[in-house]
Amino acid sequence: MRHRLLFYGLLLLAPASLAAALLSGSADLSLTQLFDGNGTSREILWQLRAPRAASAFACGALLALSGVLLQVLLRNPLADPYLLGISGGAAVGALGAMLLGLAAAVQFAALGGALGAMLLVLALSFNRHAWSMHHLLLTGVALSAGFGALISLMLSLAPGSGLHGMLYWLMGDLSYARQPALAWTALLATGSAGWMLARHLDVLAIGELKAKSLGVAVLPLQGGIYLAAAVATTAAVLEGGSIGFVGLIVPHLLRLLGVHSHRWLVPCAILLGGSFLTLADTLARSVIAPQQLPAGVLTALLGVPLLLFLLSRQDARQNC
Repeated sequence: MRHRLLFYGLLLLAPASLAAALLSGSADLSLTQLFDGNGTSREILWQLRAPRAASAFACGALLALSGVLLQVLLRNPLADPYLLGISGGAAVGALGAMLLGLAAAVQFAALGGALGAMLLVLALSFNRHAWSMHHLLLTGVALSAGFGALISLMLSLAPGSGLHGMLYWLMGDLSYARQPALAWTALLATGSAGWMLARHLDVLAIGELKAKSLGVAVLPLQGGIYLAAAVATTAAVLEGGSIGFVGLIVPHLLRLLGVHSHRWLVPCAILLGGSFLTLADTLARSVIAPQQLPAGVLTALLGVPLLLFLLSRQDARQNC
């Protein structure tokens, strides 16, 4: 019953966060102007704010979903969408395009980098017809470190005129998010897959041997989880850059609230992740408007205190 109430609460939070994103900004608009405004108001709402809000919600939902899937796959509560080097590969591709002055090719370069990293992790972690979660984790960590070194090198070589945009991309920036269709398509596909595999995810979270003893085809399941998490992460990074912390904190917040069954965890993570990033991005462009902050900075500033508060409450209950 508690899970159902939480889900319905998040279901109400989602449209509320989108409405806040539409109405808030450097130019304050009223609720009536959503449907009955002048030309300037309509342009601000439906050509600038609406695509950005839709992109922010989809990115947050994708990152939260990817975090849920990877934490099950690796059986590691610290796993997040950026652990396996996919975002690092995308960042190397995107920053390389910026460094070469190919602004129109940034998304294509990021996609190429993400796919290259995904295939490399896959090739190094799958041998003799079996997954090695140990190799998967180590390969991801090693690639992330290598990509981090390349990113630092490119930043040191970048001209001052391009450094600002590169840093904003690395911190997560939704300023240029205008075509959310790809992110929403990826969210629909990966979210549906995650929800349909919810029972298998519950069993796999206990352990591979337990899953095999219950008749679960572990190898295809692990491959499907990795593919879904990789697609979700890639779509989010292409749309909003390297927005951190969402994929790590949202699953933890829900588990601290007592949500453990993936039948509820997957949809709740999608709703909470989307709402969280939408509200964070709204604050990022409103708090010191007209100047904008990177969305990734706000996700950490909002998420860290909330997570620490819930952890302290949980410790207090356990000590009672």
